[in-house]
Amino acid sequence: MRDSGVGDILVQRDELEHRVRELAAEISRDYADREVLLIGVLKGAVFFLADLMRHLEVACEVDFMAVSSYGASTDSSGVVRILKDLDAPIEGRDVLIV
Repeated sequence: MRDSGVGDILVQRDELEHRVRELAAEISRDYADREVLLIGVLKGAVFFLADLMRHLEVACEVDFMAVSSYGASTDSSGVVRILKDLDAPIEGRDVLIV
């Protein structure tokens, strides 16, 4: 059998799915009748963002950005670099960073 490389499971799948539904309900309630711009921070947010969007009951648009503070190291340099900036302007919009 092949080792999946996955360590300890910290949050069970059903708990995570339940919390995503709760968050989506809160966002849908707080932003009712408004369009939300969801900004996914690549690459870690992609799957969570997709799951969240499936449960939203408000109109939303999605954009992505990529940032790095590591450079070639595994320790943060403390300096954040934008590797991919947003495509859409955010001024005057309701924005949630995921």
